[in-house]
Amino acid sequence: MKILVPVKRVVDYNVKVRVKADESGVDLANVKMSMNPFDEIAIEEAVRLREAGVATEVVAVSCGVTQCQETLRTALAIGADRALLVETSAELQPLAVAKLIKAVVEKEAPELVIL
Repeated sequence: MKILVPVKRVVDYNVKVRVKADESGVDLANVKMSMNPFDEIAIEEAVRLREAGVATEVVAVSCGVTQCQETLRTALAIGADRALLVETSAELQPLAVAKLIKAVVEKEAPELVIL
């Protein structure tokens, strides 16, 4: 059984978030980024299922900029077998991410997706 786990690159939970001076959003300059903690739990559970013999492969997928590779490397370090990056420079809205993940699911044909 193949398990697919989407992961997201977010501001590290230990970092205090600052608002931009013009209040147009969050200031991400020189801010440490990491994997979403809930996605990390999903990767760990998928790896446990593989180690228990229930699954054969764990695939991590992320959508976004080139720097998302760091998040995918973290997933590989936890124990994922493969990592896929859907690279785009556009700022992705939730519906666009859902459509991209749907396309990856159709292509990879996993039996289980853990979000």
